[in-house]
Amino acid sequence: MSSGAAYAGTKPVKRKKQTPWPEKLFQFVNYTVFILIGLTTLLPFVNLISKSLSSESAVISGQVNLFPVGFQLETYAYVLKNEMFLNSFKISIILTIVGTLLSLFLTTITAYPLSKPRLRGRKWLLLIFIFTMLFSGGLIPMYLLMQNLNLINTLPVLFLPALVNVYNMLIIKNYFEGLPESLEESAKIDGASNLRILFYVILPLSLPVLATIALFFAVYFWNDYFAAMIYITNPSLKPMQLFLKELLVSSSGEFLKEGNVDAAMNTTPQSIQAASILLATLPILVVYPFLQKYFVKGVLVGSVKG
Repeated sequence: MSSGAAYAGTKPVKRKKQTPWPEKLFQFVNYTVFILIGLTTLLPFVNLISKSLSSESAVISGQVNLFPVGFQLETYAYVLKNEMFLNSFKISIILTIVGTLLSLFLTTITAYPLSKPRLRGRKWLLLIFIFTMLFSGGLIPMYLLMQNLNLINTLPVLFLPALVNVYNMLIIKNYFEGLPESLEESAKIDGASNLRILFYVILPLSLPVLATIALFFAVYFWNDYFAAMIYITNPSLKPMQLFLKELLVSSSGEFLKEGNVDAAMNTTPQSIQAASILLATLPILVVYPFLQKYFVKGVLVGSVKG
């Protein structure tokens, strides 16, 4: 075999491009800063876990930092048996599910027609919606409205005023505007109505943005305590976040008077507060991993067009 043939049969060796040292330094600083920020945000959470799992004497004496001292699970058993905690947890679950589903439905059917340039008065309607983002009637008129509608101390008062979020609606509208018009034209040729096109063509293609907005709504309804603080005085209708607020504000340990007295003797107000906060974060932590893959894509695609 000739040397030319041998040379032709060999593959050129690709040399790995070396990264310049300024770029390496920049990457090192970036990673270091982000790791430190991540650890800083995790420290309070780790401290809560340690306090909820530590013994009464260790918590009272201030020995608990990042690791549990005198491991025990009595605090969680006590909290999970408390009727006030369980009732507020149930209220928050119902509020979050109902509020998220209704809000997503109303926001979607509002965004779809507004995404069509052929809609008459579209610009004026968008201006009206955007005006509500900048200005509102205020707290007192809203309370008087809820009172006149006989919604005070009812569960609907916690989600009805927040069913349509204009910011979320604009994100969905922008996402709809980015979908090809040919899809709707093909469906109309086949005789599909506007509602059929929305539910069978548009929505299946919009799962990223819908999952993202659903997560926004779920986090809002789960974390909201202000509406309950204003409109709810019935203890049986207080959601989890209002319960936690009252628990954290009350440093005298009034929560310990409820439930099993023997179990309360082995717990402290601090450990009960920590365990209650951690249990209250579980639902969102459980749901988020399933929606994470849609999160970034939904926000970016829905925010590109203005």
